[in-house]
Amino acid sequence: MKVLGLTGSIGMGKSAVAAMFARAGVPVFDADAEVRAMQGPGGELVSAIEAAFPGSTDAAGVRRETLGARVFGDREALAQLEAIVHPAVARRRQAFLAKHAGAPLVVFDVPLLFEKGGHETVDAVAVVSAPPETQRARVLARPGMTAERFAQVLAHQLPDGEKRARADHVIDTGCALAETERAVRALIDGLTASHAEE
Repeated sequence: MKVLGLTGSIGMGKSAVAAMFARAGVPVFDADAEVRAMQGPGGELVSAIEAAFPGSTDAAGVRRETLGARVFGDREALAQLEAIVHPAVARRRQAFLAKHAGAPLVVFDVPLLFEKGGHETVDAVAVVSAPPETQRARVLARPGMTAERFAQVLAHQLPDGEKRARADHVIDTGCALAETERAVRALIDGLTASHAEE
């Protein structure tokens, strides 16, 4: 099995590209989706997060905006939250790998792959990228997003140019969706062909 790490800065189209891999039959582990499930109603992390950050949860699970406000810009609080979340995500990732042990290729969809050292645990990294003006337009079109918040998010992510320089593969989303999908299919073919030869 080859493990491809999929990453990209906010607004680059990573979710759309992950969906393209899934449509092509490649199992995709979506780290953010796993976290949301574990923080949702009855989620396994809710009680631990409430204990560490009182008032950050309710019947619907973790109140993401409330929790975000508590940890954003506070390194100690963020580290405390990550110590709760990361081991749980790692367990789910191991279960995912066991479930798909026979697949020639799987994708780990991880927003902060380089920032958190996850690139060291995969066989190759694909970075999803688009021109800065395309990225900005996409992000600012999101409900509740402001230029200030966008700048804060970018400050916590490696610059796109650095990600592209460190990537094994770059997937362009600043073009027609069909073109991006063709690039994804070509990448899958290339990775699975090299797997078959090994």
